[in-house]
Amino acid sequence: MNKSFYHFLMKYRQPTLKDELSRFANGAYADHSFPKDSEDYHEISSYLELNGEYLPTVALFDQAWELYIESENK
Repeated sequence: MNKSFYHFLMKYRQPTLKDELSRFANGAYADHSFPKDSEDYHEISSYLELNGEYLPTVALFDQAWELYIESENK
């Protein structure tokens, strides 16, 4: 069974903000409406466009998505 994107992203959570990816993970963790079970790029991307004020750029989501896809294909 594949991990959801949210589950993957949570490994980047940090108690003190280390980098943009950690900030994104911390923001997603605090966002109780984040689509936690989704593995769908378009669903998550659309959600973040409307609700992801903690995401500084869409490019950061794309970077995180690439890492997610790489990890799922191992």
